[in-house]
Amino acid sequence: QVQLVESGGGLVQSGGSLRLSCAASGRTISSYDMGWFRQVPGKEREFVTSITWSGARIYYADSVKGRFTISRDNAKNMVYLQMNSLKPEDTAVYYCAAARKAPTFDYWGQGTQVTVSS
Repeated sequence: QVQLVESGGGLVQSGGSLRLSCAASGRTISSYDMGWFRQVPGKEREFVTSITWSGARIYYADSVKGRFTISRDNAKNMVYLQMNSLKPEDTAVYYCAAARKAPTFDYWGQGTQVTVSS
């Protein structure tokens, strides 16, 4: 089992930045693909970005490409999401997820709220 805990969410003005962190425990995530997703109430959860276990391949949703950056530190069992140039439409609960093999994600965190004011 992998437990994931997100942190770093909050309220920020449009154009601002936030850095989300995802702390993993239970197992090392060095062999897991990792991802970030987000969800707005009443809408389906949507993919934001993912990174393979080695960091060799990274994928971004078109809506965040060029603004968000995913990174990982396997030694610390951590994954990060740097979010720049935030827009009100980025407002959502952001979830960290771990996959034995993406795109099927097996473990999920509880989420952290990101609110971007206009």
